[in-house]
Amino acid sequence: MKLLAMDTSNQAVSVALLEDQQILGEMTVNIRQTHSQTLLPMIDQLLKQTKTPIEAIDRFVVAQGPGSYTGLRIAVTTAKSFAWTMAKELVGISSLALLAGNVQETTALIVPLFDARRDNIFAGVYQWQDQHLQNVVADQHLALTDLLAQVALLNEPVYFVGDDVQQFNAQIKATLGSQAHFVDANHNLPHAAVLGQLGANAEPVADIHGFGPHYLRKTEAEVNWGKTHDDQGSAAYVEQV
Repeated sequence: MKLLAMDTSNQAVSVALLEDQQILGEMTVNIRQTHSQTLLPMIDQLLKQTKTPIEAIDRFVVAQGPGSYTGLRIAVTTAKSFAWTMAKELVGISSLALLAGNVQETTALIVPLFDARRDNIFAGVYQWQDQHLQNVVADQHLALTDLLAQVALLNEPVYFVGDDVQQFNAQIKATLGSQAHFVDANHNLPHAAVLGQLGANAEPVADIHGFGPHYLRKTEAEVNWGKTHDDQGSAAYVEQV
C-alpha cells in the first residue's frame, strides 16, 4: 500500500510518501511561509522525484489537529479532496501523536505540546505499549499548570517534545524536577514519515465528506456566533457555515 502523509498544523510543513512502512521520500520545511502556497508544490515535487503518479496513492494520512486553525484547514482540505475525488482511503492522526511518535525506544511517558497562547497549551500524554503508541491522557487545551499537575500524579518519567517546549522549560523543571526529561532538538519537528507510519494501520475515515480538523477549542468566529445563538451548539454552527 502506498500512502501520502501531510502535516501543516503548525509552522513546519511536512509531506512523505511511504509504501508498506518503507519511507520512499520525505520533505520538511520549517520556515514561515504560507502553507497554502507550499503544500501542493511540495507534494508535486515529492511525487515527481519518486516517480509516483498521484493515482497510485492508496491512502492519504493527515495531521488532524490540534494546531493552527488556518494551517489545519489547508492539509485537511487537501487530503480530504484527494481522497474524495479519487475514492481512496483517508486517515486523520492527532498532531500531538505525530510529535510523540518522534520519541521512540522508550517506555516512559511522552508529552507533546504546542503553545496555544494566553497561558494555555495543547498537550496530551502518550506511551509506547507493545510497539503501539497509546494515548494515555487525552489531547487537551488547558493551562500548563493543570497539565503539570496531571503529569505529576502519574509519577513516572516523562519526555516533553515540541518546538514550543523550550519556553516552558523552567516551569516544567520547577514543578516536576527529575521526573521531567527533554528530547534533542531534532526530535521537536513534526515529520510526515512518522505520521505515515502511525496512519498505516489506523482505521480509515468512514465519512470523508464529514471529516474535519480537531481544533480542541472554539474558533473566534464560533465564539462570536455562540453569543447570539445561546440555544444552539457547535454542530449548529458548523451546519450554518
